[in-house]
Amino acid sequence: MNVVVFGATGMIGQGVLRECLLAPDVNRVLTIGRSATGVQNAKLQELVHADLWNYAPIEEQLRGFDACFFCLGVTSAGMSEADYTHVTYGITMAAAETLCRLNPDMTFVFVSGAGADSTEHGRLMWARVKGKTENAILRLPFKASFAFRPGVVQPINGERSRTAVYRVLYAMTKPLLPLLRRVAPGQILTTEQFGRAMLTVVRQGAPTRVLESSDINSLVAA
Repeated sequence: MNVVVFGATGMIGQGVLRECLLAPDVNRVLTIGRSATGVQNAKLQELVHADLWNYAPIEEQLRGFDACFFCLGVTSAGMSEADYTHVTYGITMAAAETLCRLNPDMTFVFVSGAGADSTEHGRLMWARVKGKTENAILRLPFKASFAFRPGVVQPINGERSRTAVYRVLYAMTKPLLPLLRRVAPGQILTTEQFGRAMLTVVRQGAPTRVLESSDINSLVAA
């Protein structure tokens, strides 16, 4: 399969990219973002693109793909709802609508977040925006589309968040992860599991289109 990855420089995106490059049935991986990953691999093509709201100049390079893993995201801290919507909903839908038109047989997987609000009317701003984005993606006429709602994701192969506060948080909580796994099995994912689960839904689908941490975990459980 041929795969597009957005957000491949972020922590989750790094893990997803790694699993795509390791998968024998993935022939080609295209990353799209404002900066290159620095990864060297014969399967990998990197497309540095500054305007993530407009793909018209690069459309010809976006044809012939079977899957898109959309891992790009920003924290809502300090942002107004309008600004957060412009980035989270605006960038995602610009990419999704373009790819759907060019690759109607594509499977599109959107990385959302635990607690995303499908009603779009809840109290939490970020959850409303994520829910709105999920709903819009699931309405597009892709071959298949899914929203992944991870809670705790543990980096295990050298992946690093680009957000400093998240790096501190991961460092502080790392000693607690074994206990959390015992208390809440299925609620903690590794970056490796996350990437493998994304590939799994492209290969064989999933029982539901909106997957919580336990659903994602079940896709790769031994």
